[in-house]
Amino acid sequence: MIKGFPGNIQEMLQQAQKLQQDITSAQQEVEQKEVSASSGGGMVTVRVNGKQEVVELRIDPSVIDSSDVEMLQDLISAAVNEGLRNSKNLLKEEMSKITGGLNLPIPGFGG
Repeated sequence: MIKGFPGNIQEMLQQAQKLQQDITSAQQEVEQKEVSASSGGGMVTVRVNGKQEVVELRIDPSVIDSSDVEMLQDLISAAVNEGLRNSKNLLKEEMSKITGGLNLPIPGFGG
């Protein structure tokens, strides 16, 4: 028992420490995972890791048209944004398992 702390406060502190360790562990696991997204019916695909980094971007050569660069830019933006959303959702799902659904802010991951 910690000197000066009643038993249930000490237990709460131990539970908080365990929760922090579990969150840190889950963050590290999620950072190693990857999710995919695509746009244009698969013409542009992206893989994003749990650290919110694009690890691969593929563009079907048939979608490359120098007279319509704007469409390609839109397809890339859409795929990347969906990949980032998927990555954030993966983290939220993993954190929800640990926190019992509490929406706790996770440093570096936008909450």
